[in-house]
Amino acid sequence: MSSAFDWRAKAACRDKDPELFFPVGNTGAAFQQIEEAKAVCRTCKVIDACLKCALDTNQDYGVWGGLSEDERRALKRRAMRARRSQALQNL
Repeated sequence: MSSAFDWRAKAACRDKDPELFFPVGNTGAAFQQIEEAKAVCRTCKVIDACLKCALDTNQDYGVWGGLSEDERRALKRRAMRARRSQALQNL
């Protein structure tokens, strides 16, 4: 049986402290922690699967697929605007 999280066995973060990927806040020390987590993500072979999983399962916190919480929210907003625009064009 397949799971949305099957990619984790191949993830670059599997041997890292999970706390690295869940900073508290997004400024100061948390900003540096986010950048460190993203650096791990950039070395990962399953970064796309991780991001897809985060988006599909509505992960609101942490760094997933190389994107911070704010970046994933912005990505979702852009996708929603694009869908709305496409729907309006189809009227």
